[in-house]
Amino acid sequence: MLERRVVVVVYAGALALDITGPIEVFDTANRLLGPSGVPYRVDFVSADAPLVRTSSGVIVEAAPLEAGQGPIDTLLVPGGWSLRSALEDRELVSWIGRAAARSRRVASVCGGSFLLAEAGLLDGRRATTHWAYCDAMAGRYPGVTVDADPIFVWDGPYVTSAGVSTGIDMALALVEADHGAELALSTARFLVLFLKRHGGQAQFSAVLDAQLADHPPVRAAQEWVLDNLHRPLPVAELAERASMSVRNFARVFRREVGTTPGQYVERSRIARARELLETTDLPIGQIARRCGFVAPETFFRSFGRSLGLTPKEYRHRFQMLSPAGLVDRHHETERTPL
Repeated sequence: MLERRVVVVVYAGALALDITGPIEVFDTANRLLGPSGVPYRVDFVSADAPLVRTSSGVIVEAAPLEAGQGPIDTLLVPGGWSLRSALEDRELVSWIGRAAARSRRVASVCGGSFLLAEAGLLDGRRATTHWAYCDAMAGRYPGVTVDADPIFVWDGPYVTSAGVSTGIDMALALVEADHGAELALSTARFLVLFLKRHGGQAQFSAVLDAQLADHPPVRAAQEWVLDNLHRPLPVAELAERASMSVRNFARVFRREVGTTPGQYVERSRIARARELLETTDLPIGQIARRCGFVAPETFFRSFGRSLGLTPKEYRHRFQMLSPAGLVDRHHETERTPL
């Protein structure tokens, strides 16, 4: 093999970062490859060729879809604000289905998974998309098992990533599968990327951060929670931090955050526990204490209620296997690296 051909399907209104994020990872990996490495070659194809305007105005020069004939190593499909019209483009959807049959693997970013599902490629498989559209995807494609949690899912030759920037995490995982952890780590370092994000890491982490309230006293209480998860954190203490009565604090908190203070604390504890299970080898009992669970039994019950897994099962399935981050152990046997 002289090169790994990556074919990116571009359409008018696609998100530029869905396209440029992964290809910058491939380009950087090429520049860091040794002389014996097999580089990536990126081709852009589009039904809107030759000049395709993305949603942010960035222009991508692409060849017609016919130029994507022949064997493909990785077919990459982005999402975009114009996804609805892309799904109605039967020529595009049909071409993606045919091209997938010639591809070693097929990857999507954000709403690109809708196009894969529309082409019938994800039936009977597990997939993800942006957290805000997981319900819509599940309703539109009942044959697809939509997992709203991970930032990307690898099922057989299909890799679907969640919202926008997760395409970068996915591309690092593809580099790791192709060239090993060392090159993926070097690529991530060169691009100044966080190394702990991986397929098993929840989209919910970002959603939790986004739940910080606009109301300063409530926001201050939330920040206190996130900085002090090892503490008991009773509602009365949080109300005191916000300089509010307990009753008024609970009312305003629910209005601002959409959940009760107690629920927010528990979800924050679970989110931190997941991070520690994914990225450390700390004993589970120690993780429970660090996250504020007084007794391991309480931790097990809360964790199981939230995720349907025990902490041990979660760690086995999602613990980071390399510094580049990311292998969902449940699906690692289905990978098809060369």
